[in-house]
Amino acid sequence: QVQFVESGGGLVQAGGSLRLSCAVSGITFSIYPMGWYRQAPGKQRESVATIRDGGITNYADSVQGRFTISRDNAKNTLYLQMNDLKPEDTAVYYCNAVTDIYIPTPSFASWGQGTQVTVSS
Repeated sequence: QVQFVESGGGLVQAGGSLRLSCAVSGITFSIYPMGWYRQAPGKQRESVATIRDGGITNYADSVQGRFTISRDNAKNTLYLQMNDLKPEDTAVYYCNAVTDIYIPTPSFASWGQGTQVTVSS
C-alpha cells in the first residue's frame, strides 16, 4: 500500500524560503514520475511541479523560477525547494506519483496528510 508523508511546511514571511520533503513507501519509488500538488482554501488541488527519470522537470507558470523539485531515489524521498514565497503560495502541499509530468494526473487515489505552508505579507 502506497504511503506519502509530507513535511517541512510552516509560517514564513513573503520573500522567504521553505524546503518540503515527501517520504514515499509501498512502491518502487525510482520508477515513478512524481509531483507536488497544493490546495488553497476554497480552491481545487493543483499541480505545482513534477519530475521524472533523468531529472526532467516541469513547473506551473505561477512557480517557475522560484520552486525547484528534486528527488533522492536512494532515500525514497521527494523534495520541493521554495524560494521567494508569496502570500498566494499559501496552501496545503501534497505529493503523489503522476502519470505524466506534462499531464500530471495523480497515479494513486490515496494522499498523505499534506503539509501546511502559510506565507504572510
